[in-house]
Amino acid sequence: MSTVELSTDSVPNVLDAVLKKTQDKSWSTFAPDELSVLLSAFSPSQPVAVHSKAYIVLSAYCQRRRAEASTPEEGIQSIYKIFETPTTSRIADTEEREVVAGLTFLAALFDVDHLSASNIFQRDGVLESIMDTLDLFQASHDVDLAVAHLLGRAAGHKACRALLGADHQKWLEWKSRQTEDSELRAAAAVAMVKLARGSSVDSAESGGSTEQPMEDAELAALMKGLVVDSPSTSSVADAVEGLAYMSTTPSVKEMLSKDTTFLTKLFALVPRRKGAPAPSMEDLAGSPLYGTVVVIANLCAYRPRLSAEEAQIAKLRRMAKTPKTAGQSAPKDSVDDPLDDDEQVRERGRRILKAGAMEALTSAVRATDSRAVRSVVGKAILSLVEEKENRGMVLQAGGAKALIIIIQGILTPLKSSGVTKAPQLEAADFEPMQALAKLAITASPVQVFGPNEGAIYDAIRPFSLMLTHPNANLLQRFEAMMALTNLSSQSPETASRIARADDLMNKVELLMLEDHTLIRRAATELVCNLVAGCEEVFDKWGGDKKSGSKSKLQVLVALCDVDDIPTRQAASGALATLTASPDACGSLVELQAERHRVLPILGQLIDPAVVARPPGDVEDGGEDEELQTDPGLVHRGIVCVRNLLYGIENQAAQMEIASEANRVGLVRALVLAVKGCAQNPSSPILRPAAEALKWLLEHGVEVTV
Repeated sequence: MSTVELSTDSVPNVLDAVLKKTQDKSWSTFAPDELSVLLSAFSPSQPVAVHSKAYIVLSAYCQRRRAEASTPEEGIQSIYKIFETPTTSRIADTEEREVVAGLTFLAALFDVDHLSASNIFQRDGVLESIMDTLDLFQASHDVDLAVAHLLGRAAGHKACRALLGADHQKWLEWKSRQTEDSELRAAAAVAMVKLARGSSVDSAESGGSTEQPMEDAELAALMKGLVVDSPSTSSVADAVEGLAYMSTTPSVKEMLSKDTTFLTKLFALVPRRKGAPAPSMEDLAGSPLYGTVVVIANLCAYRPRLSAEEAQIAKLRRMAKTPKTAGQSAPKDSVDDPLDDDEQVRERGRRILKAGAMEALTSAVRATDSRAVRSVVGKAILSLVEEKENRGMVLQAGGAKALIIIIQGILTPLKSSGVTKAPQLEAADFEPMQALAKLAITASPVQVFGPNEGAIYDAIRPFSLMLTHPNANLLQRFEAMMALTNLSSQSPETASRIARADDLMNKVELLMLEDHTLIRRAATELVCNLVAGCEEVFDKWGGDKKSGSKSKLQVLVALCDVDDIPTRQAASGALATLTASPDACGSLVELQAERHRVLPILGQLIDPAVVARPPGDVEDGGEDEELQTDPGLVHRGIVCVRNLLYGIENQAAQMEIASEANRVGLVRALVLAVKGCAQNPSSPILRPAAEALKWLLEHGVEVTV
């Protein structure tokens, strides 16, 4: 099969016309000349701009076919049928130009729709035709390079990988060792990496074994050298792609992270200048940008945090894969590799930050709107901010702004589509939100979001989604609450916007009852801040008796009696604010009459050695244990007692509470607190404690100093 050679000027015009046609609902397929142009557009004789446009056309067509198909399999078959014959006939041609066109097109199809490309690759005789081209055009750089790229694409998919045998490996190894052609060397090395890594996974799944022609260190060193020294853009892109695969190995991570020259060259591949040409999603296959951010993410990635149950399951799986043949070595597992310990990962993170990793990551976000690139950047920044000492450097390099851009890209389509509750978010979507939350926890809102309050308001939605969404994990919910607690202290308007976020308050109230200490603490601290900063929450939690808040007050009182001091501080802080309302005081008096726990618990905040712990303690076995206290708890407890006493409006209730306060030892605790201020007359607890004792004296309680 032969086609007429097209001028470089006519190809883009034809592609533009085809792309316009794909937007027409009545259009169904390519005209013969249009199909011929598309299949030739990926040839090395065409400029990069034509390759990019061809990717867009091919992607648009494949998306159209998949969308119109009634089943995924039907969509794959429709794409396969239109491209199978013209592609395989070109590969089997005797003219070099046609052969290269067929090989490069099939490699591009793997990038856009790998399932249909795999079907073509697996067709009887296709792989043989591909390898025959090497004999037919023995001195052709273009053919060798196209075959290496195509084998690399195929090696990334299990069904195609199964067809690649020892002869294919030997050819790739041979081409990866030659030094005359750096482009071919890089492409062959990448194919070898994909084939070796994929074969290892296949072998592990089947319980067999596989041999790797070249060691990881040798391959990694080869590709690292290409990044540092190669003048060819395409060979650098191939080398970066190979390192993206190899940098999951701990030993390779260590080697790469310690080479400052390599890191400088790698990070320089990301466009820094504003307005620099940005690769589109369709052009990422030929760009080192995606591979660069993947390498950065791999270098600083921590091992997955497993629960005890998950760790046990992983251990059993590793045991099941242990070879039973005598003398056969066990497979390497990075889970047990000391080079992947948390301390080693932290050190790698420090090294790459020092070399300029954050500048590269933030530039990558500005350089492209690719969801794939931005998702990996979010993952990388999340790993880097795991270490608190790194967070200042991340903020200085514009990490927060980059994360905000990534998050906006995730949430804007949801907002425009009218999705407001439980939108479809994947685990990866929460990673940039979690990274931003970590920054917002340890720095002031102004440092993270700048002086513009609108940016702070915009952060509320992602944090509230991470808190309420069913796909978020417990750690993400915890960090979302911590970040929102910090934001809520910024202004009453911010606190009010947080409180009005969809389902947020209901979720927080449930998490206040969690058994996990840190989750319970974070939820209580958030409520404390919202009670103080938002009038609506204040009314709902006790400021307005019509709100039915007695059960909420009961929860706060109970949380003042747990063993965790920060939780008690938050709960008693909320009570100290709420007891400024007579309605809240009335509800607390009712709770004291019903359960006889309010006064003893408030007294325990002031002096647990004097006030007996109330019966029916929420902590198992806690009745005989003395709670710890601190100056913050003493202050909050005294303010709560003072406000409660002066907030009681019913005279009979006043006398009953006065008697109860004396009986449980609360009066004695107040006296000792006042005595403790003898050497510190400016103590903030002195005045409210004295006012509380004055009220008790006025209501018939004998106060002995």
